[in-house]
Amino acid sequence: MTLRTLSGPAMGSRWTVRLECDDAQAAALTDVCAQAVETVEQQMSNWRAGSDLNRLNAAPLGEWVNLPAHLMSVLNMAGQIGRASDGVFDVGVGDLVQAWGFGPAQGVADPKAIGALMGKPIRSFDALQLDMAAGRARKTAAMSLDLSGIAKGYGVDVLAAVLADHGVTQCLCGLDGELVARGVRPDGKPWAVALEQPDPTRRAGRSMVELTNRAIATSGSYRHFVTLGNLRVSHTMNPRIGGPAVGALVSVSVLHDSCMQADAWATVLMVLGDQAGPEFAKAQGLQAIFLAEVGGEIRETLTGFAPA
Repeated sequence: MTLRTLSGPAMGSRWTVRLECDDAQAAALTDVCAQAVETVEQQMSNWRAGSDLNRLNAAPLGEWVNLPAHLMSVLNMAGQIGRASDGVFDVGVGDLVQAWGFGPAQGVADPKAIGALMGKPIRSFDALQLDMAAGRARKTAAMSLDLSGIAKGYGVDVLAAVLADHGVTQCLCGLDGELVARGVRPDGKPWAVALEQPDPTRRAGRSMVELTNRAIATSGSYRHFVTLGNLRVSHTMNPRIGGPAVGALVSVSVLHDSCMQADAWATVLMVLGDQAGPEFAKAQGLQAIFLAEVGGEIRETLTGFAPA
């Protein structure tokens, strides 16, 4: 058997799985992985009119909406991290994301909507009620939910879990920069993951991280952005101010047992910035790699790692 890369389209990007298998296994596992990611996307996409998330977004206030298990799990974790971060993470930023030209808006910003939303803090988790036992949710205040800060990480967790169900215990799963490593490579070495140089003009590796039974997720301002005049605006929104996150921080990578949580915590730290972010990460016991652009140079700060 040889080390192969399986892949397919998902969530505006591609899912990938690196593993050792033969031709027949590769074909079967590709179908399994594609279906698993499709299930997550159908539940959590803002782009698909008929997604379960958009059913919830369109539902009248106070009306209970039956939702599938994957989506309920993500909404529950989003609320937990929203409260733990004191509102720095909030999935109720859908209107902000749309106004600034991200998501289904596809690069077209709406200055009028931006003006109406700027300066208005968002705290949706207090107005989103979850009935976990019954698998349903309801909104008690107007909101538009967007799971772009947590859904891809969850999708990678699902990939790894589905592969484990099919007997795969050694693999590297990825979706748009969010990664889960299970076991080791066939040669017995950890899986090596490249961290990008935060350069919007080209793709280049900056450093390597070795992973075994661990997840990593990265949030950055250099890959997904819109340009308004001379201003480059990142897709990461700050719910506390009702606008995009700004500052010297250009990238944060978080290592965690859960890729869903790594994804969300990376968003939190990106919003907090290069000063408050590392302090918060230390307080939470998070392993994180911060890259900030200071004076035209990239400055790296690490939290949660043992001294070399």
